[in-house]
Amino acid sequence: MRKKIAADAPLQLGNQLCFAVYSTAHAFNRVYKPLLDRLGLTYPQYLVMLVLWERDGLSVKEIGARLFLDSGTLTPLLKRMEAAHLVKRTRSADDERQVLVALTAQGAGLREKAKAIVPPAILDATGCSLAELADLHGRLVRLREQLDAAAGE
Repeated sequence: MRKKIAADAPLQLGNQLCFAVYSTAHAFNRVYKPLLDRLGLTYPQYLVMLVLWERDGLSVKEIGARLFLDSGTLTPLLKRMEAAHLVKRTRSADDERQVLVALTAQGAGLREKAKAIVPPAILDATGCSLAELADLHGRLVRLREQLDAAAGE
């Protein structure tokens, strides 16, 4: 019986790296949800805000590239964010096919509130040091890059 268990180890759920990453993402979302509720944001909206807080006035294509999302996913999300007065979408004067996204005053003002709420709570929830999180982050980014290369992206 023991040999069968060892032979099946590669197919056991608890041994799957992909499931560890997937379930960890869900755990992160459960921690983020009440924090982001205080900001009036969903997690995908928070990601868009992070991108725009780094560099305002990006095209939908540029935001999508940063977040690994296509315009079909981003467009409804950005419409909801515009309705909430967080961003403003305008056509590029240089190329009308391009839609530019800029923060409103309300969206820009949310940055400091987010900075005070989110990072300290996430750091606390992980139970890790900043150095441990930086190491883990680097390893995950390298893993993603390897997987993208293997998938031909």
